[in-house]
Amino acid sequence: MINEIKSDAKTRMKKSVESLDVAFAKIRTGRAHPSLLDSVVVSYYGADTPLNQVANISVEDGRTLSVSPWEKQLVPDIEKAILKSDLGLNPNTAGDVIRIPLPPLTEETRKNYIKQAKSEAEGARVAVRNIRRDAISELKSLLKDKEISEDEERKAHDEVQKITDQYVAEVDKALQVKEAELMEI
Repeated sequence: MINEIKSDAKTRMKKSVESLDVAFAKIRTGRAHPSLLDSVVVSYYGADTPLNQVANISVEDGRTLSVSPWEKQLVPDIEKAILKSDLGLNPNTAGDVIRIPLPPLTEETRKNYIKQAKSEAEGARVAVRNIRRDAISELKSLLKDKEISEDEERKAHDEVQKITDQYVAEVDKALQVKEAELMEI
């Protein structure tokens, strides 16, 4: 029973850290990376489809992304979708290839992105702590129902705390890496 609670907490905490990585991928750094366009959705035969499922996205150089649609008639739809996204990118079309130059980040935008990254990291920390709280309350209810002893509850509590510390440290490390990427010129 205790092991199930711990493994459930571990799984949920891992998902919180993974969702943080997804959120960090949306915060653009000065470098071009195909994951920047992961949130872009294109209308494809009436269905909203992720851009990476209707086109090939590649990095042309350090500051330019190249999008090659699999069907030529999708070019205007992809352009509209990129313009509508809140990424602030302006695509240039040359035939059936869409090039997306990434403007260099100003000091102000870097600071705003760092604030956004810190906010995302704090959200992940809160999620991890909430999972810890849930696991500890489950342990306390087991103790209350006399299914485990006080010593077992205390030991499990310490183990849940160690797991929590581990995942909070992962969140902090991911934030440091993202901040370093953002401050890189």
